[in-house]
Amino acid sequence: MKTVVITGSARGFGYAMLSLFRQKNYHVVLCDVNEEELEKAKRNLEAISSQGKILAYKMDVTKEEEIQHLISKVLEEVDTIDIWINNAGVNQPMYPIWELDSKVIDRLIDIDLKGTILCSKCIMPIMLRQKSGAIYNVEGHGSNDATITGLSIYGTSKRAVTYFTEALAKESDDAGGYVKVGKITPGIMITNFIGTSMGDGDKIELDEKTKNVYNILGDPPEVIAEYMVEKISQNQKNHAKFVWLTTGRAMRRFIGALFGKKNHYFDS
Repeated sequence: MKTVVITGSARGFGYAMLSLFRQKNYHVVLCDVNEEELEKAKRNLEAISSQGKILAYKMDVTKEEEIQHLISKVLEEVDTIDIWINNAGVNQPMYPIWELDSKVIDRLIDIDLKGTILCSKCIMPIMLRQKSGAIYNVEGHGSNDATITGLSIYGTSKRAVTYFTEALAKESDDAGGYVKVGKITPGIMITNFIGTSMGDGDKIELDEKTKNVYNILGDPPEVIAEYMVEKISQNQKNHAKFVWLTTGRAMRRFIGALFGKKNHYFDS
């Protein structure tokens, strides 16, 4: 039976993917910094019928010792760690660069970029010894070089995640190709992430134009997770990239909006 670890999986996209892997009889590993949400997520997963185990750990992706501790604890319970998804991330306060506190910049880069690097660094040797495994990193705004005022640091970190993932995939090739490394590009998900900064920090006030775009292009995490989990569970290639909001899908959504076909996430 295979095991999947997803960081930042107590809620949102991470939890949605983990619940689907549980339905597929994987051993699932919850990890998050929020203990209350972690316990809640574990109880919800227990209500899903499965042959797999549920393991839950409080873990900060910016601390290598906590990542190593989680890996060692998981391997005491299961034989292998087969899939690792670096999903943990926070949004930035929507201010231009010069108005951001340096501590906010440090923390955001530590979580959104350094956390992905550290987790990959720690799990890669385990998968190389297994001669099997897969690491997937979640892309976001900035990965395709798009720029929006107020998302500069978040976008910088995600652009770096894209480069890092490509570099890690190349290094995996050079190390024998046993480990598959890929990118998950979910598009616009309607979760608390887009409305709050730095986890559960200050509320982000979205303008009407942005709300309208989100109503047209946004999807609940459960919808995107279903697509991604199928792709991940079937993938046999290194350098894979799974994109939900393709150019074609976006165009169809905008055309549909002209005829009144859109969601109403942000309607008054």
